Amino acid sequence: MSDSTARHVVKPALNLTLQGIAGSPGIAIGKAYLVEQEDVDVIEKRFVEPEDIAAEIRRFRGAVKKAQRQLQRVIDEVPEEFRDHIYILDAHMMLLKDKMIHNGTIEHIERENVNAEWALKMAVDEVKSIFKKMPDPYFRERASDVTHASKLILGNLLGTGSSNISHIDKRVIVVAHDLSPAETTQMQLEKVKAFLTDLGGKTSHTGIIARSLEIPAVLGLGNAKQLIKTDDLLIVDGSAGVVILDPDEETLTRYQERKDLFEQYQAMITRSSHLPAETTDGFCLMVMANIGLLEDVVSVIDHGGDGIGLYRTEFLYLNRPTLPSEQDLFDNYRDVAEIMAPRTVTIRTLDIGGDKFASGLQLAEEMNPALGLRAIRFSLWSPEIFKTQLRAILRAANLGNVRIMFPMISEVDEIIQAKQMLNEAAESLDKAGVPFRADIEVGAMIEVPSAVIMADVLAREVDFFSIGTNDLIQYSLAIDRINKQVAHLYQPLHPAVLRMIQRVVEAAREAGIQVYMCGEMAGDPVNLPVLLGMELDAISMNPISIPVVKKMVRMLSLKESKQFLKEALKQVTAADVLNLIQDTYGPSFPKTDFFQPSQD
Repeated sequence: MSDSTARHVVKPALNLTLQGIAGSPGIAIGKAYLVEQEDVDVIEKRFVEPEDIAAEIRRFRGAVKKAQRQLQRVIDEVPEEFRDHIYILDAHMMLLKDKMIHNGTIEHIERENVNAEWALKMAVDEVKSIFKKMPDPYFRERASDVTHASKLILGNLLGTGSSNISHIDKRVIVVAHDLSPAETTQMQLEKVKAFLTDLGGKTSHTGIIARSLEIPAVLGLGNAKQLIKTDDLLIVDGSAGVVILDPDEETLTRYQERKDLFEQYQAMITRSSHLPAETTDGFCLMVMANIGLLEDVVSVIDHGGDGIGLYRTEFLYLNRPTLPSEQDLFDNYRDVAEIMAPRTVTIRTLDIGGDKFASGLQLAEEMNPALGLRAIRFSLWSPEIFKTQLRAILRAANLGNVRIMFPMISEVDEIIQAKQMLNEAAESLDKAGVPFRADIEVGAMIEVPSAVIMADVLAREVDFFSIGTNDLIQYSLAIDRINKQVAHLYQPLHPAVLRMIQRVVEAAREAGIQVYMCGEMAGDPVNLPVLLGMELDAISMNPISIPVVKKMVRMLSLKESKQFLKEALKQVTAADVLNLIQDTYGPSFPKTDFFQPSQD
């Protein structure tokens, strides 16, 4: 064995710690199982003779049809425990039929005289670039869906085999470069202790599935598959996003104790998750859920959600060749409203730009989409698309407790124009004799600094505010939190952020309207003393965070939280505020570190 080879196989040191993204909370201890996946990322470009172009197109179409058959078999055989996530595979089936991918590939073959593999790569890269420009992390992550769907086609073109994921026959920690939903749903869940992937993030489908199934997961590790080998002993801390390779006895003992405590605590809070989040002095805080899909409603109910504080409606417009019809939208909104009734469902109108649709809308490419034609700006710019959605929401409101919320409001004229279009949509339904609810509550999302400054004026035009802290923090502190160079500066407890939230709450109180919070800040128990002190009417979060947040609220006093808030607002740095929380409430929050969201 050469010196270089010997160096390559040297065993890593004990307790080698890998830091990734906390995908799903919990602790797992066990042996690794590496998923073998064909490398289809290295694609060779070949030129095709003009007389062979038609045959190359037929070869591509054959690979697509085979991929559709393969995926349909997976859908037909999905185990019962994965049935709630079958919509993900349905979305991939739609991607296999997507015109931008299908027609785009054929156009590249014809225009550039290249092989189908290379043409597919070009078409897929173009579609992925659209998703990656989206401001919402959830929709940026959907670029991975395009990759997963296209790999089925590419594998057929290259003649590569499938992964060995369905062959797992013992309790293991699954380690992969990436996991497609099709691969994940072929696993035998009783054999899986945890997921580890080099790619992916909190909003990837691997993370979504892991959280819903309550399986620990650490994602975005980068090089885990290079460092870890099958049968290596691992500790996975899905709450902290940490993986420990080859732990020593002391570390094993410590994490086993944490694992036992976590499981006991999780069982305890889940048993009480359907109880109200009432403070020790009788104040009841509504704890609601953020969802992006109809199928998420099951998780909201299972975790004791008091309603839906944010229904992101963008997914209905993506992964499809044409825009959804009013009936498509109504069917979806009606189902959510009826399942959740009598609990509140807050539907946010479109929060993406026109260049994000796969339906062929052609707009100029934007240098900075986060500051461009998106959200309410796009809706006002495209009234027909907007009114179609408004009509569907008004119809669904007749069948449940539905409210409407306009995103990214930056000035009062936007609210006035949006309300005028809502009135026009109502009038058109009335003339057509279609049942709808006329007195629907209207809200504005407060997520840009101008809306904070003008909150007193905006409050006169709406029935409620919803503070979207994700964007508010990024716009106010000029931080892109997916940029690892500056992500550490994304600080929800920054005094400037707290003062802005307080200003919005005060404006709402003066106007006599309700105020909610639907950003990730609401789902972190550490922030609760501050948020409770502001006396918000409701907070909304990922469904899995609801039980622990409710539990923490029941440990706090509103009166004491108000006093604490006064001290918190005197601090000058985020670190000062956090230290004050830990010094004051540390002993009262014994196990919240199990559930802490990452600041990735």
